[in-house]
Amino acid sequence: MGLWLLMSGIYEPLIIGFGAASVLLVVLVTARMDAVDGDNVSLRLNPIHFAKYFVWLLVEIAKANWAVTCIVLSKNMPLRQHLFFVHSTQKSDLAQVIYANSITLTPGTITVETEPGRFLVHALSYSADDNLALADMDRRVSAVEWRGDA
Repeated sequence: MGLWLLMSGIYEPLIIGFGAASVLLVVLVTARMDAVDGDNVSLRLNPIHFAKYFVWLLVEIAKANWAVTCIVLSKNMPLRQHLFFVHSTQKSDLAQVIYANSITLTPGTITVETEPGRFLVHALSYSADDNLALADMDRRVSAVEWRGDA
């Protein structure tokens, strides 16, 4: 709400009141949803490793953006679309979601389907290096998970 206020520049009491009422409604609905389903996600992530991973992921997204831009702007558009499975070594559901979403966030790849221990991935311009890059991403996401001995 604060970001919206700063960016819109509209500080009329009626608009601020509507904004506060919407925030309150969303908080109430969210609290009710948690009370109904009782599904809790434990955030057992190492914050230092997660911060390092996040910075690394931003760099990878930028590099993949450049690669996809070059493909799209080239005259012959060298597409080599391919569906393939990648293995997932994460222990928690949250880490698996981080891994699957990281694949999808990286331009040129998308996680199509998830199964226990592996994901079906579509690549826009497939090369053998994709498997190595995704194995590296898998290793980095697994390192983000909190371990009792660490």
